[in-house]
Amino acid sequence: MSLLERVTREGITPEVTRPAAEKVISGDPVHTTWNIEDRDGLLCGLWQSTPGKWRTSYSEWEYVFIHSGHSVLTDEAGTQTHLRGGDSYIIRPGFKGTWEVLQTTLKDYVIRG
Repeated sequence: MSLLERVTREGITPEVTRPAAEKVISGDPVHTTWNIEDRDGLLCGLWQSTPGKWRTSYSEWEYVFIHSGHSVLTDEAGTQTHLRGGDSYIIRPGFKGTWEVLQTTLKDYVIRG
């Protein structure tokens, strides 16, 4: 195993899922995930979602880099954060609110549980 890994979708079989039906607020979002690393409490890879809106709750820490698309994270207080290509954010444990994909969004993710 190499100690250096390129973050790419090439050669990785994606996992295709949807949010649980009770979390979906609008649309029919389809999530495609290319998991690259899953060990020692660390997950990373690429994630893409088609348009839709669902409730979300974070128990882990996540770093995201948005490659393309437009999503809006809205916290429980109603504060909206727009995520667009070139943006990077940290989502801390305890975040609760909604994730809405306005334009199909592709992101890198690094999650520490």
